[in-house]
Amino acid sequence: MTRDMPDKTSLKLTPMLEQYLRIKEENPGALLFFRMGDFYELFFEDAEVAARELQIALTSRNPNAEIQVPMCGVPHHAVEEYLRQLLDKGYKVAICEQVEDPKKAKGLVKRAVTRILTPGTVVEDANLTAKDNNYLAALVWDSQKQEGGLAWADFSTGEWTGLVLKKEEQIWQWVVKIDPKEILLPQGYKLPASYSEFKARINELPPTSYFDLKSGTELIKKSQKVATLDVLDLADKPVLIKACGALLMYLVQTQKEKLTHLCPFKPLNLTRYLLLDEVTERNLELFKRLDGRKGPGTLWHALDNTLTPMGGRLLRQRLSQPWKDKAIILKNQEVVEFFFNQDRLREELRTYLDKIFDLERLSTRIFLNRCTPKDFVALRQSLSILPQIKKLFNPDDDLPRYLRKILATWDDLGDTYELLSRSLKDNPNHLITEGGLFRQGYDPELDQLIDLTEHGQARLKELLQKEQEQNDLPKLKMGYNKVFGYYFELSKAFKGKIPEHFERRQTLVASERFITAELKELEERLFSAAEKRKAKEYNLFLDLREKVAGKRQRFLQMADILARLDFWQGLAQAARKWEWTKPELSGELVLDIKAGRHPAIEAVQGRANYIPNDLYMDEQSKILLITGPNMAGKSTVLRQTAIICILAQIGSFVPAEKAVVGLCDRIFSRVGASDNLAQGQSTFMVEMTETARILRQVTKRSLVILDEIGRGTSTFDGLSLAWAVVEDLAQKYGGIRTLFATHYHELTSLEGKLSGIKNLNIAVKEWKGDIVFLRRLVPGPADRSYGIEVAKLAGVPQNVVARAKEILADLEKKGARYKVTVQNKKHFLPGLNTEPSPSAKPKTHPLIDELKNLDPNNLTPVMALNILYDWKKRFGG
Repeated sequence: MTRDMPDKTSLKLTPMLEQYLRIKEENPGALLFFRMGDFYELFFEDAEVAARELQIALTSRNPNAEIQVPMCGVPHHAVEEYLRQLLDKGYKVAICEQVEDPKKAKGLVKRAVTRILTPGTVVEDANLTAKDNNYLAALVWDSQKQEGGLAWADFSTGEWTGLVLKKEEQIWQWVVKIDPKEILLPQGYKLPASYSEFKARINELPPTSYFDLKSGTELIKKSQKVATLDVLDLADKPVLIKACGALLMYLVQTQKEKLTHLCPFKPLNLTRYLLLDEVTERNLELFKRLDGRKGPGTLWHALDNTLTPMGGRLLRQRLSQPWKDKAIILKNQEVVEFFFNQDRLREELRTYLDKIFDLERLSTRIFLNRCTPKDFVALRQSLSILPQIKKLFNPDDDLPRYLRKILATWDDLGDTYELLSRSLKDNPNHLITEGGLFRQGYDPELDQLIDLTEHGQARLKELLQKEQEQNDLPKLKMGYNKVFGYYFELSKAFKGKIPEHFERRQTLVASERFITAELKELEERLFSAAEKRKAKEYNLFLDLREKVAGKRQRFLQMADILARLDFWQGLAQAARKWEWTKPELSGELVLDIKAGRHPAIEAVQGRANYIPNDLYMDEQSKILLITGPNMAGKSTVLRQTAIICILAQIGSFVPAEKAVVGLCDRIFSRVGASDNLAQGQSTFMVEMTETARILRQVTKRSLVILDEIGRGTSTFDGLSLAWAVVEDLAQKYGGIRTLFATHYHELTSLEGKLSGIKNLNIAVKEWKGDIVFLRRLVPGPADRSYGIEVAKLAGVPQNVVARAKEILADLEKKGARYKVTVQNKKHFLPGLNTEPSPSAKPKTHPLIDELKNLDPNNLTPVMALNILYDWKKRFGG
């Protein structure tokens, strides 16, 4: 026998525990919060788990029994914080409520699960991050047709979308990108090993009931209120229909209600956006640093100046999916420029936006009947700001056309504001069942009940005063006890006439107590008024919720407008704060940046300490080979270039004095790598996997940034791979715009031999045996790597540094740097292009001829070793 599934034959259970176990059996995999009066109780194994995770006391339902039943509980009024902790740790929670009044119940109170809380379906603010979406995803992969569907929804806002892709790897790249809190998969699907990090978030569901094409089709049509899937652009996407159907079925099962709050479904149109895969987002540190942490050092930290949750989520979406349509970018750029130039208007707008709550999530909670009175107060405060924002924009002013178009659909929601203003108190009771919610004057019947409950003592005092005066009883008193209720009391010393309508109730040693019909009637009214008031206010609240919920589409429309205003002003505020400039967008494959900076690094270091850099790319210089020592700033230049392109394509200003940006359709990044030991992947394997993805998916309009390709393996292998990658990028589509940082100085010989390649280096200055990083990008290759000097700066012990210098000097005696003489321009690896011409008739051994053609005055140690290795292979026998 286990404590989570007790043997009823050996453990005598009460009817309540039998009810608990029956409901628990119907909801496997979820912690059952079982409502008992003012507490939610958990039993058996659920109690042990909850007590451990929540750090609350674990007790026993039957402490004196031979077999005890573990139990713990939390107060119902404080349950939200406990639920948040469990959801954050990945648990599901089934909320089991009392579905009948315990006072009216005949026997055991009826209970039922009203909803199941899961990490991907929460709507309460306590469980959500304001500027992050909270996605639930469903994935289907058809191995026969080799296509997959991925659907994802933010239940807290109603937003949902999906896409179809032909490669399983790309589907999972999008899973990483959207970072869902839960992932629904068909049972039997094998999770790719490289994505095992998501294992804890996965729910495996029966494919026949959740991922069925027919039932999925009907669910989608019902929830979206459409007759055919053609209007949703889903009719020809069976794998996406299955994913959407599974997602909807899961929501129905967990939420126990209709899904009419979901927005119209629109498949994600990838042709509209600049694609950034999850590796690029991570390498560029858009939202998190490479160590996985948020905050300083990320682009988000430097860029985010939004003030509303809606604006923050829109900015996050744009950064993750920038536009690639020049017309759309220019429309947004024009509005950002408008706010950039209107400092006073922008500051006033920011003041107002800062007072607005999350209209999307507020309206969802109201629509789903998950709201509290404070949600309505927050909504009312937000609506009070809308007319003030509208007044900031004079229709007669010279507004950008796109801004004017957006403002034309403005809706103050004045009718809803008026309703909320005259109905709810400023500080209503948190519990909707305890009264104290509504203002006087909102409902006549409620006014009478409020008058009785809040002025009952005054009515009793008035009645006492009336009896004293009318019956000449100046010493008449009024009292109360639980047995008799309210009563009048006279001392036995009183010798006057007792009024006829006084009914004697109790005789004491020193006094006598009486009641009257009027006193009993008033008492009954007072006692019933409190309960009637609670019931009346509860019903009025439900009616108010229904009225406000009916306006949800209007709330979402205004949430969208406010999000855009916040998005635009936030970009303008960042541009003002960091002194950015408006970029010029070009359809050509050009990139011209003057005094470009890395916004995240500048935000940490300060403008005065940051050295800006120029960068130019065109048809003649599509591949920039950047050399220079470690710590000089090669990776920074790579990252800032990609970030400037991303910012330009969301309509933002950019950190540069001038920028001409040729639009990109994809940006690829392989910057830095680390071992993935959990998946059995070394640094080199991770590096090669990312490189392979780039080479296979790159397009003509892509931008590629590569840092130290090949460093994870031997020198010969690494150099060969780096060389081959450069060749491939130079030849694809006539050359792909690429920034390639490398320590392999041999690659610099490619300039002039392959079209479109240009050498640059990060300048350093030697001073008294040390080096100074100038952080300047200058033409030409680096003269040497400065590895020993960098080691010295990093704190390597002096004796090790000195010995390294001795070894280097000894190696350099045997040869100096030389320039490769290329015989076959399709292959440039030194030492491999040494076959004699077919027409030649060598009179000596081929090795002698090669030695004659070799210039030892221009030979590096690495190249010498490479040539010796080749000779040994060919001539060593």
